[in-house]
Amino acid sequence: MTINIQTSQLVAPEVTQAKMDLRASAAARIKPYAQYTLADRLEEQAAVHGDKPFIIYQGQSFSYAEVNTQADKVAHAAYELGLRAGDVCAIALENRPEFFATWFGLTKLGVVVAFINSQINGVPLVHAIKSTEAKAVILGEECAELFVQTLSEHPELADVPLYILEDKEKPACCDTTCFSDRFTAILRNMDEREFPREHRRDITAETPTLLIFTSGTTGLPKAAIYSHLRWLTSGDVMQVTVNAGAEDVFYCCLPLYHGAAATSVTSTALAGGSAIAVRRKFSVREFWKDVQTHNISVVQYIGEICRYLLNYDDAVNDSKGNRDHKLRCMLGAGLTAESWRRWLDKFGDMEVYEGWGSTEANTNLINLDNYIGSCGRVPDWNKTNFRLVRFDMETESHLLDDQGNYIACKPGEVGEGLGMIINHPEFGGGRFEGYTSKDATEQKILRNVFVEGDEYWRSGDLLKFDHDGYFYFVDRIGDTFRWKSENVSTQEVAAALDDFKGAETINIYGVQVPEHEGRAGMAAIVMQAGERFDPQALYELTEQRLPRYAAPQFVRVSEAADMTSTFKLRKVDLQKQGYDPRAVNEPLYIRNDKAGTYQLWSESVLRDTGFPPFDGSNKE
Repeated sequence: MTINIQTSQLVAPEVTQAKMDLRASAAARIKPYAQYTLADRLEEQAAVHGDKPFIIYQGQSFSYAEVNTQADKVAHAAYELGLRAGDVCAIALENRPEFFATWFGLTKLGVVVAFINSQINGVPLVHAIKSTEAKAVILGEECAELFVQTLSEHPELADVPLYILEDKEKPACCDTTCFSDRFTAILRNMDEREFPREHRRDITAETPTLLIFTSGTTGLPKAAIYSHLRWLTSGDVMQVTVNAGAEDVFYCCLPLYHGAAATSVTSTALAGGSAIAVRRKFSVREFWKDVQTHNISVVQYIGEICRYLLNYDDAVNDSKGNRDHKLRCMLGAGLTAESWRRWLDKFGDMEVYEGWGSTEANTNLINLDNYIGSCGRVPDWNKTNFRLVRFDMETESHLLDDQGNYIACKPGEVGEGLGMIINHPEFGGGRFEGYTSKDATEQKILRNVFVEGDEYWRSGDLLKFDHDGYFYFVDRIGDTFRWKSENVSTQEVAAALDDFKGAETINIYGVQVPEHEGRAGMAAIVMQAGERFDPQALYELTEQRLPRYAAPQFVRVSEAADMTSTFKLRKVDLQKQGYDPRAVNEPLYIRNDKAGTYQLWSESVLRDTGFPPFDGSNKE
């Protein structure tokens, strides 16, 4: 399936490569064996930018020196609790200044910090803590109720010391006597003194410092390992990319327990001596107010956030947009070409660094040229460890040549993104640091791809590139499906319907149809407040933009989207429910090409369209 993407002006490959060479030079600054850590970077920047704002929150500003001092206090408190270098300590906090102080303080001691999703409880919470082998947990009062609920069903959670950290803004509304208040008490009485570096003297850059859980759309998340080297290097690379400096203010509205905010935002701001304006949770109503109030210049985005902001502007601002701001740069992923153009039209010219990668990835792509619709470029294959190999979406397997080797994609061919695993003593690029689970790590490695003995990290993502070397994300493996002997990308269908009038979110997935091969497309649509779903308008839009085999055959109009905390749409439960009216307690429509519209589900409409009833025994 091909959807035309209007592109911006082409940039010469050598211009793009020059930018990439600058990034490569920044990536080589820190040696794996160097005794240099995240804590050292903080202390260096506190010495240089002591009085300059580092964290801005709820009208308060905390300088680099103040954050460093608070981190020292946390380090002393953690040491008093018995934590030592190499131990793992889990933290469950919402976005607030204490998140940074706790995180940085533990790193001063050489403790590995495991970020726990502040919204989970039950089995996922127990799994998160057990899988990291945490020696202790520091939880904010804002998370206390979730922990109490979990303890009532999983008393084994108390096998790990649970230290509660007060939250004056959101005090606990439940009994917290099951937690120890010792950490908070020690902090309250701790005087201000530097924490001795000798406690982390044996920590090198290649030592793990973070455990960040993947925000998977199905199954229990895996804890990805992050070394000091990888965290620091990501900041150094992005700092030279966006030319971040002391005058910049980054906006942190995504959860800090996830990789995007914890790495791209925090490491880049720290590398540049910049400030970070922090919001507990993303708010579509407060976004532009925050940008204006704090003179924010750099924003980390997820594609769905941009959709919300665009739709909100349509709904409350008569599509007038907003150009009264100092926002100059956007960093993120998932921005469709259509939303990208709408964003620039509404909110003015700015640099958009759309990228591709993941928390655990050992390679990435980034669009350095503001080339609309693309997630990156490879001007010179000899200067990257990224590869794209052909993938058969029907059999969900890689294509091999006569010698049994994987086949590199040519322009226009869809393939899986891979990263050659490099383990070099002098630089960290290309390392795959894996997960806490050895089995999970092994499952992500392909061997003997092009030559005997080579190793590649596999992304599970399908991409393609054009003759100018620009790449485009296609879909996750398993999300792309076949219908009427044609490949259908859920990502491309969603992008084509991106501006359907009144839609808040559109989630595209494939459902099995009895007696039919492949899967039929289905859309779960959430409408904006006050907007009604127009089946005729959707049908006409699909006719304009999609071949009929790619158009959703079924539509359910949902009250809310099922999403991860980082705005990734979940699909598994929707696929299991299919188009069964007994399972779908929401308005359900069927595409009827004879009538030229989508019609409310009924047995007669189902018969008229030739679809058999959904068989609940079909499993995705």
